[in-house]
Amino acid sequence: MKTEIKTNYNYTEIINWLQTKGIELYGNHFKILETDYPIVHKLIAYFLNDEPVCLQYGINLNKGIVLTGPIGSGKTTLMNLMKLLAQPENKFAIKPCRDISFEFIQDGYQIIHKYSIGQLYHSEPRTYCFDDLGTENNLKYFGNECNVMAEIILSRYDLFISKKLKTHITTNLSATEIEKHYGNRVRSRLRELCNLIAFDSSTNDKRK
Repeated sequence: MKTEIKTNYNYTEIINWLQTKGIELYGNHFKILETDYPIVHKLIAYFLNDEPVCLQYGINLNKGIVLTGPIGSGKTTLMNLMKLLAQPENKFAIKPCRDISFEFIQDGYQIIHKYSIGQLYHSEPRTYCFDDLGTENNLKYFGNECNVMAEIILSRYDLFISKKLKTHITTNLSATEIEKHYGNRVRSRLRELCNLIAFDSSTNDKRK
């Protein structure tokens, strides 16, 4: 953290607390690496609504987060820790994209509504973190092929415009790969929908 940024939070203490929680969740081998501190600082600032720090980092608190990085860089782990830190207005649920694709195979197009406008009879949208975007495949339901996550993102973009609904995403895809997988409409809307926070492409796989 740069000393000139005014904040009411002690980021060193928060990282130590997250380290403790990480050990509780993942075991004694868990460690927040110092090289990842810039990423962690940005996520902490966002989920605590620390406006001065977010302003310094160019983070828009009205948008969601797209957290990108190589496989094994710790994206899902960090978002799970942020769930513990998030202020009430920033609470969110994590949903793997692969699980959504399997739900689509079973239940069809109502799954798109479930993760955008809400379930039938329970129509209140909620904030999700769609985990590992790009691991799901285009799927067929009664012979009709559907890019499920593309449709969900487009629907949630409309809700972002009308209701300020936030969407978070983790992915190891680059912007170019997102456009290839989901089309330029999705890529364009993601720019408006989310802040981009990215691990360096050389980040090591922490699972090794």
